[in-house]
Amino acid sequence: MPEPTRVADTHNHTGEGPLWHPDEKRLYWLDIPNGELLRYDPATDEHVRCYEADAIGGFTIQKDGSLLLFEDAGKVEIWRDGTTETVIEEIPEERDTRFNDVIADPEGRVFCGTMPSDDHLGSLYRLDPDGTITKVLDGLQIPNGMGFTPNRSGFYFNETEAESVYRFEYDAETGEISNRDVFVDTEDEEGSPDGMTVDADGYVWTAYWNGGCLVRYTPDGEEDRRIDFPARKVSCVTFGGEGYEDAYVTTALGPGEGEPRSREEEGDGAGALFRFSPGVAGRPEFRSDVSP
Repeated sequence: MPEPTRVADTHNHTGEGPLWHPDEKRLYWLDIPNGELLRYDPATDEHVRCYEADAIGGFTIQKDGSLLLFEDAGKVEIWRDGTTETVIEEIPEERDTRFNDVIADPEGRVFCGTMPSDDHLGSLYRLDPDGTITKVLDGLQIPNGMGFTPNRSGFYFNETEAESVYRFEYDAETGEISNRDVFVDTEDEEGSPDGMTVDADGYVWTAYWNGGCLVRYTPDGEEDRRIDFPARKVSCVTFGGEGYEDAYVTTALGPGEGEPRSREEEGDGAGALFRFSPGVAGRPEFRSDVSP
């Protein structure tokens, strides 16, 4: 495997949620607690901060090319190159926390997790195109990365502090998930499962927070390969570039929501954005289609 290359030497507190924007041929990602939306252009090898809020936990690309941002207190808004339009002002139950990882489904809905707070654990919601939001799971120990099987009948989901990667049955017509099974028990791994993506062959790539690596699993849940990074907190992965043949990986200085540590503690590349060529292709992520 080629060595990962540092393409943006950011010192992100919690770099997360990378997504390739095929219309723009640029990559967007987040620094969650600093509320920063960042963008990398491989054509110029430059990155910029393009938006800032109190906190942004995740985002999707809309069908019209705008971005749908999932923020603190349950706020959801549409971002179009510097202007915003509110979809949901807040979720009363989530006023003291924020969204975490999110993913659009094949029908334009969005599955979106919220972080635990002092008085309740995390939840997984589904935001429908008409703006209706429904809680589908609760009592979660940090809901995190998600993905779909290539035939769109299965839904993968990482629960970080439960040390588990799950696979659910998924109904694209209704958006329902059911029959949770443990796809990978990560209790014996160094680190915990964070962000994920599914490649064109149906293999699952999972980033390991405090594990310093990215692991590819077969559709049967067996480890296929492992890529190490110069950062303890590897947070998420996505595919992009021509033919989706590049893998982009975010990392963090961390820890959690506290003050960031130093690179002496967390690794020389902690908080940077990386890219490598895995030798397999990814797939375009589904786009959300949510109206205000």
